[in-house]
Amino acid sequence: MKKTVCLFILMVIAFTALFAVTSSIASNKPVSAYALVLKQGSRGETVKTMQKKLKNWGYYTGAIDGIFGAKTLSAVKYFQRKNNLTADGIVGAKTLKALGMSSGSSSSSNGGGGYSSADINLLAKLIYAEARGEPYQGQVAVGAVVLNRIKSSSFPNSMSGVIYQKYAFTCVSDGQINLTPNQTAKNAAQDAMNGWDPSYGALYYYNPKIATSSWIFSRQTTVVIGEHVFAI
Repeated sequence: MKKTVCLFILMVIAFTALFAVTSSIASNKPVSAYALVLKQGSRGETVKTMQKKLKNWGYYTGAIDGIFGAKTLSAVKYFQRKNNLTADGIVGAKTLKALGMSSGSSSSSNGGGGYSSADINLLAKLIYAEARGEPYQGQVAVGAVVLNRIKSSSFPNSMSGVIYQKYAFTCVSDGQINLTPNQTAKNAAQDAMNGWDPSYGALYYYNPKIATSSWIFSRQTTVVIGEHVFAI
């Protein structure tokens, strides 16, 4: 008799737990922080943030509605293919990182990696001066080159140090660094700081139509975006 009662209690507990999980899934509640995995059917602010990024970068043409539907799935797969990721439409840790999103915190979209607002503005000015006529991905890549240099032991370890290094950027020499950046350049600076690197680790970039240094042509190319060749 005691065994029967115990078995009955265990069955009730198991059924209650199963019902709770099923109800949670069925309710389709919005995600309040970046989930470890996003996939078709996911909803919430995290999905909306991802859609905004994909739309800014030209991968997504649908509505910014926070619903991971068929169009979002296609955009994710397109982004994954272009960034040498497994094109399965599932947004896990690697894809989140490539998107400049954290797998554990909803605050990363505002992150700057410890940089100040002055640093972000300076990077936006550099991007605007050097690449305002380039595709958005190319503008982010220019910002990524600056950040890659900061991380490299071969360059200064600060934003201003890298950008104002002697002969490093033409826009500093000709004064265009002082132009006011537009919103696109500001977005590109933020995306680069959030971790997106379309340059694939490049430390240099140049326009082969106007470059005169034979040394720069000897560098290993990582990618070509618009008029710029990115290299290491």
